[in-house]
Amino acid sequence: MNILIFGPNGSGKGTQGAIVQKKFGVPHIETGVIFRENISKGTELGKEAKGYIDKGELVPDGITVPMILNRLKEDDCKAGWLLDGFPRNLAQAEALYDALEKEDIKLDYVIEILLDRQTSKNRIMGRRLCANDNNHPNNIYIDAIKPAEKDGTAVCRVCGGELSARADDQDEGSSPSSESICSITLSTSAEGRSILLITGIISRSCSMAM
Repeated sequence: MNILIFGPNGSGKGTQGAIVQKKFGVPHIETGVIFRENISKGTELGKEAKGYIDKGELVPDGITVPMILNRLKEDDCKAGWLLDGFPRNLAQAEALYDALEKEDIKLDYVIEILLDRQTSKNRIMGRRLCANDNNHPNNIYIDAIKPAEKDGTAVCRVCGGELSARADDQDEGSSPSSESICSITLSTSAEGRSILLITGIISRSCSMAM
């Protein structure tokens, strides 16, 4: 079973992805991890990506998409996968769709998480990462998952691990606008083939939906 999960930053893709991964027994493929692995292993794509990252520039889709495809072709993905963190805009969705089509890779399900701008901002700027497991939910703005306190210091509410905030979270949370794909759905052709339908872009005005 091949699944795509997407939504704005702070919408809980990692948390929900961990639940889906456990339920269906498929690897949780995160694009951030793909970048780090390619760079650390010194692959050609990793070297190209690092050049852009070192300059503070976004890595082009022409590098990102092949990285993702290579990962989806690995042995642990033969029975399925859950892709998280890509696409993040309309152009990336179209590029991914074309690449999957060319490789004859079927997409079975799409999970879309919609979130209003203010809630997204609070989640991004309030989340804290556990040193032991990034998927342990901790957020200073959400009562249900507020970090625990030990000796006057905030610690992971799940395991007591050290917490940190990502600098890019604070930058992105303070950004005046945020875009994500408004709707990606799957349809089926007369021949029984999956078709990815992309219907537009939203900015700041989504209601919460699952």
